[in-house]
Amino acid sequence: MKKIKIETELEVFESVSNLPDSIQELMNKAHEARNNAYAPYSHFKVGAAIALENGEIVTGNNQENAAFPSGLCAERVAAFNAGANNPNVKMLAMALTAGSVQHKTKVPIPPCGACRQSLAEYEVNQEQPIALYFMGATGKVVKSKSVQDLLPLIFDNTYL
Repeated sequence: MKKIKIETELEVFESVSNLPDSIQELMNKAHEARNNAYAPYSHFKVGAAIALENGEIVTGNNQENAAFPSGLCAERVAAFNAGANNPNVKMLAMALTAGSVQHKTKVPIPPCGACRQSLAEYEVNQEQPIALYFMGATGKVVKSKSVQDLLPLIFDNTYL
């Protein structure tokens, strides 16, 4: 038997004000997107903003539906928006903020597994990492240098 050890190193910032200016702007766009989320069932709003290589910032937010599998997470809304409207433009960084409408969410909330897998596809295809910055509604911000740091054993097209 052989053991494999997987380690991830993440950076933690005390608040948005401790981030580089360009990432503060990105996180502010994610907050704006979160405010416009459609979450009448979960009351849990998520906003995402992606900085593209061409300087554009693309946003997305969660969109729920009474038929629960029909909704979509903010991360995938933003990524699919970027892919559809800016094909072949690399995604450099994503800012993500999530929070309950019913109480203050202060702990950093990472992307769900489905969003990690979808983002990994873009990262593999562009052959360049996408930095992820995620937080709750307020408080600390966690930075992952790559989607692969949050999903180390990704499933990609090499298995097909």
